[in-house]
Amino acid sequence: MNILTVKGLTKRFGGLTAVKDVDMTVKRGSITAVIGPNGAGKTTFFNMITGVYKPDEGEISLDTHGLVGLKPHDISKCGISRTFQNIRLFNEMTVLENVMVGFHNHLKSTFLGTLLALPHVRKEEANAKKEGYRLLEYVGLAEFFNEEAQNLSYGAQRRLEIARALATKPKLLLLDEPAAGMNPKETKELTDLIYRMREELDVTIVLIEHDMKLVMQISEHIVVLDHGEKIAEGKPVEIRNNRNVIEAYLGKSAVVANEGRGQNVN
Repeated sequence: MNILTVKGLTKRFGGLTAVKDVDMTVKRGSITAVIGPNGAGKTTFFNMITGVYKPDEGEISLDTHGLVGLKPHDISKCGISRTFQNIRLFNEMTVLENVMVGFHNHLKSTFLGTLLALPHVRKEEANAKKEGYRLLEYVGLAEFFNEEAQNLSYGAQRRLEIARALATKPKLLLLDEPAAGMNPKETKELTDLIYRMREELDVTIVLIEHDMKLVMQISEHIVVLDHGEKIAEGKPVEIRNNRNVIEAYLGKSAVVANEGRGQNVN
C-alpha cells in the first residue's frame, strides 16, 4: 500500500521550471531514494511535499489526505518530518533541548499554562524530556544531552537532526543528503540507523543522496530527476544501467563508453 502519492507536481520560479510534472509513489515501509545531478530539482521536490513551497500544479497525498496548501506545521502533524541539506539546529541550545523542539506539535500546554508553570504543564515537560533522552539514546547521542549542539561533530549533528525529526512522530521521514560530509565510519552508522528506524519505528524513508554507493546499498526503489523532470525510476539494478541516468550524470560520451565496457553509474 502506498503511503505517499505525488501526481503531476510542478514548481516554477519566474521563467524557470524547477520541477516539471513529476509523478511518484512511495510504498509504506520502504526506503526510497531521489537522486539526480546538482540542480535537478530534488530539494525543491522535498520542499513542496513538506509545505515550504506550494506547487503550481499537481497533487500530494499522504495516505488519503491531500497536502497541497497546508502549512509545514500542519503537514508535520499529518505525519511527515524531514531533515535539511544544510544542518538546521539551534546551535546554542543543548542537544536535549533541540530534540524537545520536535515535540512542539504534540504538546497540549497553552502559553498561559506554561507561564504559570501549572502542574500538568510541568508533567508534560518532564515526559518530553524523558522521551527526548530516549531518542538521543536511540541515535547514540545520550552522553551529549547537556552539550550545546554546536559542539557536536558534523556526523553527530546529522544524527541530532534525525532525532529531532523523530520527535514529531512521523510516518514518513524525508532525509535531504543525510550522508553529506560524513566519513566512512559515520556513513556506516547512518546506514545502520536508517535500517533500524524502518524496522523498529515503522517509519517509511525517502532520501536525497549523492553517495551512489549508499544509494545502491540501501534503496529499494530509486527515482531520478534531471532538470526538474523524472527521467527514470526502478530498482537499483535497473537504475545502475539506465542510459538516461548515465547520460545525466556523465554525459553522452559516457553512454557509448559504458556500453562498450559494460560499466554503470555505480
